[in-house]
Formats: sequence, structure tokens, C-alpha cells
Amino acid sequence: MSRDQDIQLEKDRARYGLLAVVVSNLAIAGVAVFGVWRLNGNESVIIGVLTAAFTAVSSMTTAYLGIKAVSNTAKSIAAATSTQPIQTPTTPTQRTP
Repeated sequence: MSRDQDIQLEKDRARYGLLAVVVSNLAIAGVAVFGVWRLNGNESVIIGVLTAAFTAVSSMTTAYLGIKAVSNTAKSIAAATSTQPIQTPTTPTQRTP
């Protein structure tokens, strides 16, 4: 693969990964709103539903951002090591007393 194809592939992965996270977060929020609407004012259950929804949204978003950050870091390290020349270790000369 050429460098341009690699860059385009990474852009597509980032775009569709972010799209999946946003759609999932909207689905979770929609289900939570529907659940709160159907509970007719039962406050203790509403608090539980909203807490679970907030936890799911924040966990999914944090996981996506964490995985993306690690992937970017690994890619930049791999690119940096591939451009540096490989150094062969030299053995020190042995001194005799």
C-alpha cells in the first residue's frame, strides 16, 4: 500500500469509529429519555436510568478516545523508528593489564 492509501485508510477508520460512537451515544440517550418518560415520575428509578445512561456514554466515548490516542502514538513511534538508521552495537576493545 502506498502512503496516500494508508493515510486515507486511517481517515476512514477514524471517521467511521467516531460515527459509531456518536450513533451509539445517541441511541443510549434516546433509550434513557424514553425510559424516563415512561416511568411517570418514579424518582429513584429515573436516577438509576440516567446514571446508567451517563456511565455508558462516558465509558464508550472514553474507550474510543483512549484507543485512538494509543493507536496514534504507536503509529508515530513506528514511523520515527523506521526513518532512523539501524545502529549495530560495537563491542568494546578489551584492555590487558
